[in-house]
Amino acid sequence: MCSNNKINSKEGGDLMIQTPNFKVGESFTIQKHVTEADTALNYGSGQLENLFATPSLVAMMIEASARLLDQQLPEGFITVGKSVHADHEKPTTLGETVTVKVTIDEATENMVKLSMEAYDEVGPIGSGNHVRFVVNKGSLLGKANKREEALENHDF
Repeated sequence: MCSNNKINSKEGGDLMIQTPNFKVGESFTIQKHVTEADTALNYGSGQLENLFATPSLVAMMIEASARLLDQQLPEGFITVGKSVHADHEKPTTLGETVTVKVTIDEATENMVKLSMEAYDEVGPIGSGNHVRFVVNKGSLLGKANKREEALENHDF
């Protein structure tokens, strides 16, 4: 089931598109084997070379959310993150597997709120929430290019 939603177009006006009615309760799960690239040392901690880093947990939450939502969108549209809150409560060591499950809690027009649960082989390690918006990819890239031009021209 789809609904018509207003999304900003590339030209700056509103564009009506058919977006899916994201289903509250729908979820998506991903897993990752913790490698050295996922450790706190790789994110500037300097002292925790064998522990799963909070930025890696947040990245998994974002990846799972985008994979759940973006596959349901029409061509030319994606979701982008607006906010993330994550509590990383337990340590996970190098070599363990982390599982992240995201669930749609609320969906209105072009905004989706998701919750996240994270586990390793021992049990829960974290939780959080994430807000994403449906956007026109071309329009977003156009705005980014204008900002880049303003920076290059010192026009800000």
